[in-house]
Amino acid sequence: MFLEFFAVVVAGVAGFGLALIAHRLTLRRLPDWTAPFGAAAAMVLMVIYLEYSWAGRFEAGLPEDVTVVSRNEHRVWYRPWTFAVPLTTRIIAIDNRIRQTNANIPDYVITGVILKERWALTFGFQSVFDCAGARRADLSDGTTLDAEGIPQDVDWFKMAPDDPFLTTACGGGGEENGGSSAQG
Repeated sequence: MFLEFFAVVVAGVAGFGLALIAHRLTLRRLPDWTAPFGAAAAMVLMVIYLEYSWAGRFEAGLPEDVTVVSRNEHRVWYRPWTFAVPLTTRIIAIDNRIRQTNANIPDYVITGVILKERWALTFGFQSVFDCAGARRADLSDGTTLDAEGIPQDVDWFKMAPDDPFLTTACGGGGEENGGSSAQG
């Protein structure tokens, strides 16, 4: 967060400097408010750039076995440009590095889920996916398994059979760092 603040300040100084140079090159024909306006415009543009690029930067840093399955896009009135180009505010990814299957129940897969929100800590947990039944359940420290390995006392969430969240978990991969879903 500090680096982004620093980038915005540097953009403001650069915008001020460029506007000041333009003011001098035009032999002071530009209004006196050109330099502060240049600083403000550069800072606003840098903030917009950082807000739109955070998801791509986060995804670029993910390991190869982590696949993004959902990007929550947001439109809001106080950011009118988001109606033209929606802003990604949350990412859901499947971490197949910790993927586990059970020979007794081949349709059940346990894998990691990563939730990343802009301006929030990254949150991770494990989920079990019933690939044949198109459903999932989130696991906690208190989740117990029966003798066959079926989770007990969990809340199952029904999913569409073609949901990228389900197909990526059950398929063990998917499009590398791609895909989208209505989940989220």
